Amino acid sequence: QVQLVESGGGLVQAGGSLRLSCAASGSIFSIYAMRWYRQAPGKERELVAAIGSGGNIDYVESVKGRFTISRDNAKNTTYLQMNSLKPEDTFVYFCNADITQGRYVPARTYWGQGTQVTVSS
Repeated sequence: QVQLVESGGGLVQAGGSLRLSCAASGSIFSIYAMRWYRQAPGKERELVAAIGSGGNIDYVESVKGRFTISRDNAKNTTYLQMNSLKPEDTFVYFCNADITQGRYVPARTYWGQGTQVTVSS
């Protein structure tokens, strides 16, 4: 099976930085897009950043210039570097990835368990 495990969340003061990691493991043939979402209690998940297998990148407007998504294909890992953090960036952050387990196996989307990011004012 496939697992995604996030790490790097925590408590930080406004203006500070955190780096989230999301490592995929298990029976993996190929990873396509990798994404970071965030969610507040009782609200829908919001797509924060995405990176394709070819390196194309997209961000939600509110984090442009502050967050940077990257990936290390050799480690099946994506990162989210978050700088100049604001209290309104306080959410649970989730990663997901489109992964196929074989050459002719359709890709599925897998989710991590989430990591809490809290930014104090």
